[in-house]
Amino acid sequence: MTSKAATVRTLRIRRHSRVRNKVVGSAARPRLAVSRSHRHISAQVIDDGAGRTLAAASSVEAELRRSLGDGGGGNVAGAKAVGKLVASRAKEAGITRLVFDRGGFAYHGRVAALADAVRAEGVEL
Repeated sequence: MTSKAATVRTLRIRRHSRVRNKVVGSAARPRLAVSRSHRHISAQVIDDGAGRTLAAASSVEAELRRSLGDGGGGNVAGAKAVGKLVASRAKEAGITRLVFDRGGFAYHGRVAALADAVRAEGVEL
C-alpha cells in the first residue's frame, strides 16, 4: 500500500512530464524550472539544448536565508525574493526571455509569486 505522500508525488511527476513534453528551453529562450518543498523554493534557468544551467537561485542560499528569517522559502515573500534573485542573475547572463516550467505544481501561491517577481524584474515569461 502506498502512502498519500507517495501518491501525491507520483501524480505531480506525471503532471510535470506532461508539461515537459511541450515546454523546451533553447539558447534563445531558456526554461525557468521551479522546484518547491514545504520549507524552500528554488528556480533554475536551463538551456535544454546544451544541457546547462545558466542561472539559479534558491531559498537555501545563505544570503537569502539571512534576509528571509524564519519563514524561509516556505512563504510568498520567500518566493518573491528567489524570483527577483534568479531574474537578476539571468539578466547578468544576457537572458531577457524565458519559458516557464511550473514543475507540475499548481500555478498558485508561491509558484505564481515567483513568476510575477521574475516578470517585475523585466524578464519576459
